[in-house]
Amino acid sequence: MIAGFGQGIAAAIGALAGSCVGSFIGTALVRMPEGRSLIRGRSVCDGCATHLSIDDLVPIGSWLILQGRCRTCGSSIGFWQLAAEVLAAAIGFLPWFLVDDPWFAALMVVMGWQLLLLALIDARYFRLPLRLVGLLAATGLAGATAIALREHVPMHITVGLLGGALGWGALALVRLLYRRVRSVEGMGAGDPWLMGAVGLWLGPLGVVEALLGASLVGIVSAVAMLLLRQKIAADTALPLGTCIAVAAWPLFCLQGFGWQ
Repeated sequence: MIAGFGQGIAAAIGALAGSCVGSFIGTALVRMPEGRSLIRGRSVCDGCATHLSIDDLVPIGSWLILQGRCRTCGSSIGFWQLAAEVLAAAIGFLPWFLVDDPWFAALMVVMGWQLLLLALIDARYFRLPLRLVGLLAATGLAGATAIALREHVPMHITVGLLGGALGWGALALVRLLYRRVRSVEGMGAGDPWLMGAVGLWLGPLGVVEALLGASLVGIVSAVAMLLLRQKIAADTALPLGTCIAVAAWPLFCLQGFGWQ
């Protein structure tokens, strides 16, 4: 573990930074599907277009104080915003208590924040922006390279690349076969790429574990839908990317890169 006072400071900074990242993620959930810039233009209420003040933009706190409603018009601020801020804060907080290597804890945080954004976008819109998936792949390869060079074992990079190839290939094959047999799409085009990006972080064995974990997440989600009396049919869609993300981050936190 990262010892003592430094551990607590790192976790507190991670949580604070995470809540701010979560605020950005909440904004991205609204703006990206509309093709709007994430960095240009002031934040406004989606209901009345009133410019938001600093008091309205305090992560977590503003949502709770305003009870999820706009100060001006009273329109609802989606629960997605609060969920993004709380989850991102938790991702920024927890890794510092799990490992004794601050650089590896930082990689956990970076991976977690990216997966959170992808998971929420897929859960809400059933899509996975390939530029975000590409960023996840690039950071995974960069992280694996940095640690492999630090430990003077370059072969580890090859293991990461094999994981990426296996992750993409496995889901691409399933997607192709399903389309051939059923003559319809059974999986989003972004899902194989996401699994490939995750494979760069987890390695070949981690890919297998992540696929099993994603299947379990999907089953639990289906059971929850039944308990909530929601209708489930053979063609009911579940966000596979979200299931993959939910399974992949705990695996990385527990096991690290596939060769560690």
